Amino acid sequence: MEMHADQLTVSPETVRVLVERQFPEWRGLSVRGIAAQGTVNAVFRIGDRFAARFPLEPAGVEATRHWLESEAEAARELAGRTRFPTPEPVALGEPGAGYPLPWSVQTWLPGVVAADEDPGESVAFARDLADLIGELRAIDARGRTFTGTGRGGDLRSHDAWMETCFGHSEHLLDVSRLRRLWATLRELPRGTAEDTMAHRDLIPGNVLVSGGRLTGLLDVGGFGPADPSLDLVSAWHLLEAGPRKVLRDHLGSDDLEWERGKAWAFEQAMGLVWYYVDSNPVMSRTGRRTLNRILTDEPPAARR
Repeated sequence: MEMHADQLTVSPETVRVLVERQFPEWRGLSVRGIAAQGTVNAVFRIGDRFAARFPLEPAGVEATRHWLESEAEAARELAGRTRFPTPEPVALGEPGAGYPLPWSVQTWLPGVVAADEDPGESVAFARDLADLIGELRAIDARGRTFTGTGRGGDLRSHDAWMETCFGHSEHLLDVSRLRRLWATLRELPRGTAEDTMAHRDLIPGNVLVSGGRLTGLLDVGGFGPADPSLDLVSAWHLLEAGPRKVLRDHLGSDDLEWERGKAWAFEQAMGLVWYYVDSNPVMSRTGRRTLNRILTDEPPAARR
């Protein structure tokens, strides 16, 4: 089932033709699709070293090229800046063979995503995650601040989106309770901390794990300045209560930063549950689990 309206279709045959025409030096390499849980790109392996990513949603050619170039720039900036490996940009492909948009090639990072190997009870993973967030925050933002419209700015600017989510979730979730929680979370002030560099999408599908440890980071094209609390979505997307406390203690997060991290996780999870309930059940379940962790974390008085 398609995840988006007018979703683009990409076959291994199409990818093979595009690779042979545009990157003849890779002509002898195998091409195989990856059953990834991502929602933005179709991913294909090219040989053992590369991964080709094809945007799934229709868009303008120049807008897509600009987006892919921005992702590559962010990936280059992040490469080697933490102790955890990340994919590095290799090439930018052009439309062709029936596929209408530019596409990208990056290095392939082996491993298992946290959506498939749950590290939620691992204290060692929580410490790794704290190290990662700390290392991301320590990268010089060079005077940059968050200027986008997505997660990472003013919580209240997401009211319209949250209303859409509540409306679509009536048959799936306890929307009355969730509305009350959002009414509280949206009022959390921005705080005085300057924007810091962040991954900006630390969900289970973007984190590689092995043996309860963090081994790598995927989908790094959104790396950039944001509310310092934004990467704390990982506390609820990835950790159970005990390791979550370890993460907070290691980062030294105060109450405001911690609650704003919860608010961003809440905003993201609300969209995952209903939007992907049929088309991507893994993502929908990820959203449900995050909401359950957040609701369990509520003070008793807020549950009434």
